[in-house]
Amino acid sequence: MSATRMLVLGLAFWAGKAHGYQIRAELQSWRADSWARIKPGSLYHALRKAVADGLLVDAPEQGDGGPDRTVYSITPAGREELTRLVRSGLSTPGDPWMLNAAIAMLPTLERADAITQVNSRIEALVVQRREMEEWCFGGPPIKPEHVTEQAQLWLAQLVADLEWARKLVVKLAAGAYDMRVGDAPPSIQS
Repeated sequence: MSATRMLVLGLAFWAGKAHGYQIRAELQSWRADSWARIKPGSLYHALRKAVADGLLVDAPEQGDGGPDRTVYSITPAGREELTRLVRSGLSTPGDPWMLNAAIAMLPTLERADAITQVNSRIEALVVQRREMEEWCFGGPPIKPEHVTEQAQLWLAQLVADLEWARKLVVKLAAGAYDMRVGDAPPSIQS
């Protein structure tokens, strides 16, 4: 739910106001159903829940020749929640869905903040890697033996995540990506 919430809030933030179908279409164009596990039903649930939680406001808008539709706008509390979710997704290892959503919403943070969050991720990954190496290689053999393969897979994933995060910090520090907070990607703008 948090990855879905993050993406819904982020798209409402960038769009200024957006109806559910517009948010759904944008996420489909990003193929978010595969990397954030977003389903249409969860998307509309997230919109209703965000309204109930005071993160979005909804208002009717006349449809293009059809029935009225509901448009959503982010509230100041929604902007704070979006920032919190993106920071958490970038800084906290362990949830690939949140990380994927946070990468998609990276430009909602200021550059220095994004670098700080990814550096926090690196610190946590270094600790996790050390603990995994100790578990894999530092004590009695893992039983049953085939579980060693699983532990080595986890270690390789930690190492890959760590390498990726270090490269992202370098890219961000060098000015990669448009980090003008509040500016929508070209496909979102009206």
